[in-house]
Amino acid sequence: MMYSNIPAAQTLVLYFKSKGIKHIVISPGSRNAPLTIGFTKHPFFTCYSVVDERCAAFFALGMAQQLQEPVAVVCTSGSALLNYYPAVAEAFYSDIPLVVVSADRPSYRIDIGDGQTIRQTNVLEKHIGYTANLKQDISHAAGTVSTLGKDLLVDTQEDIQAFNEKELAKALRMAFVEKSPVHVNIPFEEPLYGLLDEPTVQLSVPEEDTEKVSEGVDYAKFASIWNNSPRKMVLVGVDQPDTIDQEVLEALAKDGHTLVFTETTSNLHHPEFFPSIDSIIAPIEKSSDREELFKALRPDLLLTFGGMVVSKKIKAFLRKFQPKVHWHIDPKTAYDTFFCLTEHVREQPNTFLKDILTPSEMESAYKKKWKQAKAAYESGRAAYLEQIPFSDFMVFDEVITHIPKGYQVHLANSSTVRYAQLFPMHPSLKVFCNRGTSGIDGSTSTAVGASVHNEGPTLLITGDLSFLYDSNALWNNHIRPDFRIIIVNNGGGGIFRILPGKEDTDEFNTFFETQHRLNAEHLAKMYGFEYNQVSDNKQLRDGLENFYAVSDKPKILEINTPRELNNKILLDYFDFIS
Repeated sequence: MMYSNIPAAQTLVLYFKSKGIKHIVISPGSRNAPLTIGFTKHPFFTCYSVVDERCAAFFALGMAQQLQEPVAVVCTSGSALLNYYPAVAEAFYSDIPLVVVSADRPSYRIDIGDGQTIRQTNVLEKHIGYTANLKQDISHAAGTVSTLGKDLLVDTQEDIQAFNEKELAKALRMAFVEKSPVHVNIPFEEPLYGLLDEPTVQLSVPEEDTEKVSEGVDYAKFASIWNNSPRKMVLVGVDQPDTIDQEVLEALAKDGHTLVFTETTSNLHHPEFFPSIDSIIAPIEKSSDREELFKALRPDLLLTFGGMVVSKKIKAFLRKFQPKVHWHIDPKTAYDTFFCLTEHVREQPNTFLKDILTPSEMESAYKKKWKQAKAAYESGRAAYLEQIPFSDFMVFDEVITHIPKGYQVHLANSSTVRYAQLFPMHPSLKVFCNRGTSGIDGSTSTAVGASVHNEGPTLLITGDLSFLYDSNALWNNHIRPDFRIIIVNNGGGGIFRILPGKEDTDEFNTFFETQHRLNAEHLAKMYGFEYNQVSDNKQLRDGLENFYAVSDKPKILEINTPRELNNKILLDYFDFIS
């Protein structure tokens, strides 16, 4: 083992080891050399080199998402840190413990015209759980510090060491307990490459409780309200796989007064649940008696858990036809998404549901009516697929149907995740999507990071813009041969053709839809992927036959769909099932 000769670098490395943070994603640079040396020379840590900082942060986020533990990402000084911000924001809104470590220049070198210097302290403060701005050691490069950094000499080296350890403790507790991203900014003076065989610092790491203390919950009160609510709706947003016990799912399914609305990203499955929310609501929107039908769907009690909800239609419905009571069940956060939140229950959903559910198995008219609507859209969808031409809608049906059991599936944002909501996923699939901020910027990087420690293969389904935007995600040596990418290439931002304001003008094509004629063939070749391109249903089915076969290289299947036809087929689907 080798250590940097800079005390603050030793402290951070040793502190991470003491807390079990072992996965470190490093982007190359000079100012972070003391940290790179410490992490890469220690057998406890597993280090990953990812050059592009934006990709590196999403790669680490995907790993933390998969492992459900803090993962660190380390960069040099200057604008490198700012490239972490999209992933930090996603981690903040998705409760993922991303640990950002940025090397910094000494304070006396900031804003004097030196290169690779910006104001790094607190730069992420709006979207971070805690920022630890460590103090610069005065025992290292003492001559330079005494000349240029006299203001630093008000503290002793012992004071600095104690302060830095205290700040690290606060930051890492936030990462472990609150599942929040945290930022550690650490200034280093040159020289940066000095080595020692043994550390010179001795940590005084206190034992801390890393378990979140649950508040007392009056389960009798909630159970009474639940049992006396004749029309109940459970709406589940983004949720990790296997977080709700099967017995709880069965109890929810058997409750004759309860509709359970799930999304592809909810990772909850039962034949009695309602997995395609828009297919229920869109026909109501188009109905002549929409007001009466929405009132018939309106719940007395709305119970929500999980993260962000994809469906805009359910948001619009619940904001206008608000329930009398809305509980959100989450140990940390409750967003008032529907502007009617009455109770934030700070408990794990599985625990809460176990304690309040005493299902009434007699099926109410409320549930019976909407089960009939569900059966109607399911048969309507099958009939519609029989008559439409090759398009995005048909492609997503084929792609989702052919995913092998047990895969980890990552969905890019925008049209990809929205199309996926319309088709059933096999219960064995584990589905992820960056819905915290819903950006297209890091979907591929996240999927690659998440695949590293997944037991089985990983599939990313993405649009052309998402893929091209994040193509540097493939620029690393950590992509497994069983990693698969399906690109649905409709020649631009196809979702904009569905939204209000679409018009066939040069301005729309250039600045909204961003029409293009690019494909992934040369990127696939450059990064060592097998590549296949298809453009009709027979080619697609033939391509899918071999796509999942074991191979020595990862694979890309690119599907070209008709740009100007896709939106019409999607909108006509909702007319067809209405």
